[in-house]
Amino acid sequence: MKIAFFTETFLPKVDGIVTRLTKTVEHLVAAGDEVLIVCPEGAPEQYMGARVLGVPAMPLPLYPELKLALPRPAVSEALDQFQPDLVHVVNPAVLGLGGIWLARTKQIPLVASYHTHLPKYLEHYGMGMLEPLLWELLKAAHNQARLNLCTSTAMVQELSDKGIQHTALWQRGVDTDLFRPSLRSDALRRRLLGGHSDSGRLLLYIGRLSAEKQIERIRPVLDQLEGARLALVGDGPHRQQLEKVFEGTATTFVGYLAGEELAGAYASADAFLFPSSTETLGLVLLEAMAAGCPVVGANRGGIPDIVTDGLNGCLYEPDQPGSLEAAVRRLLGNPEEREALRQAARQEAEAWGWAGATAQLRRYYRDLLAGDRLTLAA
Repeated sequence: MKIAFFTETFLPKVDGIVTRLTKTVEHLVAAGDEVLIVCPEGAPEQYMGARVLGVPAMPLPLYPELKLALPRPAVSEALDQFQPDLVHVVNPAVLGLGGIWLARTKQIPLVASYHTHLPKYLEHYGMGMLEPLLWELLKAAHNQARLNLCTSTAMVQELSDKGIQHTALWQRGVDTDLFRPSLRSDALRRRLLGGHSDSGRLLLYIGRLSAEKQIERIRPVLDQLEGARLALVGDGPHRQQLEKVFEGTATTFVGYLAGEELAGAYASADAFLFPSSTETLGLVLLEAMAAGCPVVGANRGGIPDIVTDGLNGCLYEPDQPGSLEAAVRRLLGNPEEREALRQAARQEAEAWGWAGATAQLRRYYRDLLAGDRLTLAA
């Protein structure tokens, strides 16, 4: 098959969407497919055998990490030259809308996927009143596609409830070869502690430092849990505000980590905290679980697809004051139970490799194309 991806985010940006897309491309190419990636400029011209077409872009004012790119005539020419069997638009925004328009005008079968819960982000940027309008725009865009993929059962249901048609689940995936418990490191642990003493209660957050991640919810945990230490790995537009929020606490702002350093950070912490209640999946939770780090996540969105409370991690209720603190106490309170959670978390992660997720995606593609051929034959 020949697949053209349109994505608003790609390398060198690092996030869950980019991780899923790079792993997907890697496995598609390995399976013999040809891939073209259309994305904002700044990425390498080739990735794992796929051609990458960068489009001039400008940062989104409220969210500089996200770049808005308008399709140019060169994109249409590249599609004509590539002759894709289908177009897959990832998180359609500006560039993605161009991909949708090109697919429709060139009569190329269209797949879209939903990865970022943008309507729920709006309230964290003071624009909650625009949520109904954004849903209408998303519905108009996604309903151009023959298939709309979501990364959790909760998102499949929510998009269906909002009037988005042809929804299906694109299963989760994680690199269990990279993220593994054996990468636990005393040196990395000291780096995460940032000069603070090791109390055996090192809490970890990995991801974007942005308002919608609700990282400030961890502050009461540090205030109430004696000896708690926190390492924040990543960066983003909310960092300066968070430095004020966590001032006077045993918190280390580590910055970005990648590769085995990132995997080792997960493996070297005592608990992974992910307070966000706006996640479509929460890939970092799976990475933490693969590394054998017990996790606490919100009982919202796609997270309950990954975390079963008391079995392979702990869930907290975002609307209940003190729930996060109670979940962390529960996780750290009994060493034997924590070890059981750690082992169950690794077992859960081992069931979700990227090869399986991409094989499922290829089946969706083939079924879609077969349906088109049957329609034409009729």
